[in-house]
Amino acid sequence: MTDAAVPVTQSAVEIFTEQYLRTLGCDIDKHDNRWAVTTPNEVDSELLTDSLTLVCGSDVGDGAAEELHPESQFFQTLLTEASERTPTGKISLETDDAAVQIPRWLQGSDIEVSSADFTPYYDRTALVVLFRVSIETVSEYQTELLRAVALDTRSEEFLPTLEETFLQIASPDNEAETSKPMDMQAADIQPLFDTAREEVVDRIQETTDEIHQEASRAADAEVEEFRQMQQQRIQELEEQLSNLSGRIDNLSQQINSSNEGERVEALKERKELKTEYEDVDTELDDLRQRRDKGFPERQHEIRARHALDVQVEPLTITEVEYESGDLEVALATDEHTWDFAAGYGSGVGITEAVNCSKCGKEFTETNPVRDIDQGLICLDCYRQE
Repeated sequence: MTDAAVPVTQSAVEIFTEQYLRTLGCDIDKHDNRWAVTTPNEVDSELLTDSLTLVCGSDVGDGAAEELHPESQFFQTLLTEASERTPTGKISLETDDAAVQIPRWLQGSDIEVSSADFTPYYDRTALVVLFRVSIETVSEYQTELLRAVALDTRSEEFLPTLEETFLQIASPDNEAETSKPMDMQAADIQPLFDTAREEVVDRIQETTDEIHQEASRAADAEVEEFRQMQQQRIQELEEQLSNLSGRIDNLSQQINSSNEGERVEALKERKELKTEYEDVDTELDDLRQRRDKGFPERQHEIRARHALDVQVEPLTITEVEYESGDLEVALATDEHTWDFAAGYGSGVGITEAVNCSKCGKEFTETNPVRDIDQGLICLDCYRQE
């Protein structure tokens, strides 16, 4: 399944922020990476002041300016405010507005798509939920993505091509289509929303696992570094104890063979050394016990700092009307031709499985159509011939 995600890059942040501020009627005067933003009086926004300075990046150098980058508090608040202004909406995808979308399993070979004609029969409705996904550890890693999940409201089947279409429409680089109020009711949306959220959590699992592994390795390295430092400290204390023990033995011999004045002084020094010995021995015993247990408190502290914080937050919910019907496709090579038909939706792409004429497997991007002699033949079957 296509993973429809948009990385929240610095460029995307700047484009989105500028478009949003200008839709509110703000004037923006740019000087290199500094933006002087003038806000109209009638704008209802807790985020914007009458005069605002933004610095693109994290090197602000000015306590009165706001940082503008993917992780900055200003941008996170702005994104939330923008979604709260228009959390829901409705758009329509008309057949005449978009070219026919050829599936990836028909691209990248010697087979030519000589024609692709779509005949719409009826209207269908889908729900697209745009999520903001943040995966981070307190110490090192952070990943910010916008991910879309689209599903048909009747069949509840996921529509990955529509997810890509929606992200293209919603891209800051494109002039967004005017959204209309939703027709769907909250009671109908909730189960679809729950399904979409479960799906996006499943889709980010691999990314979450990868970041978790990196964080675990970093934590393991830090734990091992700490263990080595403590082992070195243990060796230092052992040497210190051995040295103190030798000095105490020498003083004991000196006490037995000295005169009264020297004996008193030696007794005093030996008492001080014994006290120091006990302190060092106590510290050494404590370190050995903690080492034998694996330094549990320190391990907990280190691993807590490297633990993942995964946030999946819905930003917008959009009702999408699209036309559904049949797509008739004509294929050709230098030697052969083949025609086939499949269910299709405007902006949605082919909506039903198309299978290999020989093995019956569904065509995918990794197992595309490779030959059209006597049917649609997949790559796996073509290699076996």
